[in-house]
Amino acid sequence: MLTSVVGINWGDEGKGRMVDLLSASHDIVVRYQGGNNAGHTVINERGKFILNLLPSGILRDEIVNVLGGGMVIDIEHLAGEIERLRARGIAVNPQRLKISRRATISMPWNKDADALEEDRLGKDKQGSTRRGIGPAYSDRALRKALRMDDLLDSCYLEKLVTQLVEWKNITVAKPYGRKPYTVEETLGWLHSFGDPLVPHISDTDDFLHNAALAGKNILFEAQLGTLRDLDYGIYPYTTSSSALAAYAPIGAGVPGMRADRVIGVVKAYSSSIGGGPFVSEMFGDAGDALRDAGDEYGAATGRPRRVGAFDVVATRYGARMQCPTELALTKLDVLDAMSEIPVCVQYEIDGGRTDSFPTGSRLERAKPVIETLPGWNASIAACRRESELPDNARRYVDWIEERVGCRIRYISVGADREAYLERV
Repeated sequence: MLTSVVGINWGDEGKGRMVDLLSASHDIVVRYQGGNNAGHTVINERGKFILNLLPSGILRDEIVNVLGGGMVIDIEHLAGEIERLRARGIAVNPQRLKISRRATISMPWNKDADALEEDRLGKDKQGSTRRGIGPAYSDRALRKALRMDDLLDSCYLEKLVTQLVEWKNITVAKPYGRKPYTVEETLGWLHSFGDPLVPHISDTDDFLHNAALAGKNILFEAQLGTLRDLDYGIYPYTTSSSALAAYAPIGAGVPGMRADRVIGVVKAYSSSIGGGPFVSEMFGDAGDALRDAGDEYGAATGRPRRVGAFDVVATRYGARMQCPTELALTKLDVLDAMSEIPVCVQYEIDGGRTDSFPTGSRLERAKPVIETLPGWNASIAACRRESELPDNARRYVDWIEERVGCRIRYISVGADREAYLERV
């Protein structure tokens, strides 16, 4: 069984909590794209964990975790993340964590380029996390990136670094007035953080191929969501990789395979971090109250997330791009205290209304058409069966399901691992 867990909206939908839940019935969890520019928050009996690069399955002792070839990996950040988990008693060893030889290394000059360009753009900045993801993927596309495989051959690594340092001094250091990079400094960084990872680097393509043939259950874990996808998101306010379920086998290293299940994760309201159009955004006291109730602060950066009403237009589009077999609705409990729940049912653009998700300047001009649904004014934290939900909470779930056109199977009613219910 191959399963993909993907985000339907802008990211931050609660995918990590769903991967943690579903990993109990899987043997392997694979991250297949992105880097440390976003995070997954998981709360279990050991406490609260924020993971940026490591798959959420790392928190279950019996799971093998893979960082796929579609990723860009900041090895310094990964080393720190591993050490933080080990300090809390989580075993991270080569048997439990495997890193693809093909994964790209996100270098210090990528972070420098990211931050320097955002500063240059000023008020027109794109809302980057400044963690070097875009520049790392750019280097990859230009065929001027280092890969994890290069750490296995010191002589070859030195040759590549010598070539790249010269190029980066021309393209990053000189244009932005930064001090030049040196071969010695760069090799020191690579060895310091890369050498401890060498035992984890392997032919994960072969591992996953053989595991699938052996009937192992594999779970693909996405970062971000449809609307941050490089091709089908709110370009240019996107990430630099594909967050779609269709890309999962490619980024994982088994492109000939196809997921049997695609679980799309969507919040009971909307949230977004970073720049770009966010049509249903709520401001003022209402927005602040929703943000605080949902603890909407970025897992990777701590930045306050933008929040808004559930967006039918964006969610229906996101589901169409991901083709989920089922949905997981998260954070329904955040709406417990609302007597009326705003929802965005259409967009208004240039005086006309549309049900279709627009692109470019039309999306920039879109305004939300807001309706309200009745709230339930009661805590649902203890609910573990659908029949235990208040009537208006069940109606809200049914309303979303009908508008989006996909069955909601899972509903989270709290942050803890077991705070959810499954509809039958």
